[in-house]
Amino acid sequence: MNLLLNLVFAVLAFLQASLGSAEAQQARLPRIGYLTFRSSPSEQDQLFKQALAELGWVDGQNCIVEWRGSSGSLQNVSAAAAELVRLKVDVIVASSTPVIQGTKNTTTSIPIVMSGAADPVGIGFVASLARPGGNITGLSLQSPELAGKRLQLLKDIAPKLSRVAFLAYRPDPAHRLFVKEATDAAAVMNIQVQPLVVGNTDDIDIAFSALLRERVGALIVQPLFIGGLRQARTIVEFATKNRLPTVSDGTQFADVGGLIYYGPSRYELHRRTAMFVDKILKGAKPADLPVEQPTKFELVINLKTAKQIGLTIPPNVLARADRVIK
Repeated sequence: MNLLLNLVFAVLAFLQASLGSAEAQQARLPRIGYLTFRSSPSEQDQLFKQALAELGWVDGQNCIVEWRGSSGSLQNVSAAAAELVRLKVDVIVASSTPVIQGTKNTTTSIPIVMSGAADPVGIGFVASLARPGGNITGLSLQSPELAGKRLQLLKDIAPKLSRVAFLAYRPDPAHRLFVKEATDAAAVMNIQVQPLVVGNTDDIDIAFSALLRERVGALIVQPLFIGGLRQARTIVEFATKNRLPTVSDGTQFADVGGLIYYGPSRYELHRRTAMFVDKILKGAKPADLPVEQPTKFELVINLKTAKQIGLTIPPNVLARADRVIK
């Protein structure tokens, strides 16, 4: 009897030790915070996980990805960033300029990887691209610098274009740079830019009314409206109804009915973001990892939208497209 009891206790002790070991192993898994302006995970977030897996980091197996969304609220960004800090994540991926700003304000010690910032030096996220310093590194979207190319695309398909509206989001610290770059580029082409700066999504209808009063010929949309603020369909429906050509570097803008998407390759950005995370988890310091700029760009044209607004896309423009939606 005693022998049997001893055997039972030995088995229980072994199981308890095994469970304790498994829990300890789980606790030691690297935690990756992933903070976005969106309200729910998207296809873009899955691209990041896919890129991580290609580097050997599989969520739930040898790492844990703590996804947090802020539903387009700057206040929620701060709260979500604070929660990730309390979870003691090893690194935080911040997916847009307002999110990077909110995360930066929350922690100066946890490494932050920018998955896309319009002007990380100008805004003050990093000291320089080559030597970031501090706890932030990652990717510069180079979006404002591409304003001239987007304007040229609009000019190529509408040669008589003389007045363009730019829909910008005031809470984004990069919005002034977006507008300035577009205005400077437009001046060279003899195009006037009408800024439409809104403080929240409820003001978009007011901006649309101003746009109609000004009789602009096309609309450029700051990318945050497309992904984080989820206003793509609202903007597309208005533009289609009023036969306005549109362009943006907001992810999947052309897929939801925008006329033109032109910007960095999103898959490439997520792949490079995952590589930064991989290096940091293996011991690299953000201050020693130069900020990268995109090298691959995509042009997507929606021919269905062009037909709806009565516009013919010239063959030379179509020939430059990486993808055409029919």
